[in-house]
Amino acid sequence: MNEKILIVDDEREIADLIEVYLKNDGYEVYKFYNGTDALACIESTPLDMAVLDVMLPDIDGFHILQKVREKHFFPVIMLTAKVEDMDKIMGLTLGADDYITKPFNPLELIARVKTQLRRYKSYNHAGEVTQSFHDIRGLTINKDTHACTLFGETVSLTPLEFSILWYLCENKGRVVSSEELFEKVWGEKYLDNSNNTVMAHIGRLREKLKEPAKHPKFIKTVWGVGYKIEA
Repeated sequence: MNEKILIVDDEREIADLIEVYLKNDGYEVYKFYNGTDALACIESTPLDMAVLDVMLPDIDGFHILQKVREKHFFPVIMLTAKVEDMDKIMGLTLGADDYITKPFNPLELIARVKTQLRRYKSYNHAGEVTQSFHDIRGLTINKDTHACTLFGETVSLTPLEFSILWYLCENKGRVVSSEELFEKVWGEKYLDNSNNTVMAHIGRLREKLKEPAKHPKFIKTVWGVGYKIEA
């Protein structure tokens, strides 16, 4: 079955162009020029991914992202005309999986769409995975079932968050640099602003694990080096 992708952008030329490229690659596209109609689609249609513009005439993309993350874990790419790091960090903190700044090359966007969908399908096809399970002082993560619990309570993670936590658990006791984490989990070359992306996702993971900011129990920062989970 072709993946269903939501596009939300009030710049019709951009939305129409993305639609053409996605349909040419065989994706089923749901396109809207405002947030209200997009939210109705999210409620009624099983989606595999969303591409959201931040600036919309009625509801901004961050609000839509928050609504998505209340119930869904499919990947979300944010589009924006802004280049400020704080806007990017806000989107990533709210649960976005990727961020791309306008103007952009449509082929780059399609490549990122494919990367996120590959990760999402890997996350949901547990039968393809052979190994397994970590239990670290009350935090459990199971790669066969893609389940995470904290002291017996389920922790809902996006595919990207799961991948980050799994990689840190796989390397428990060792400091993992931001560069290594980014290149292994995102599968892209580490650039100057990649550290902000990693920090935003680590911050969101800590929130979900109910980690105190100053003395985290699980994901610890080794300043100037990276992150580690102690064995």
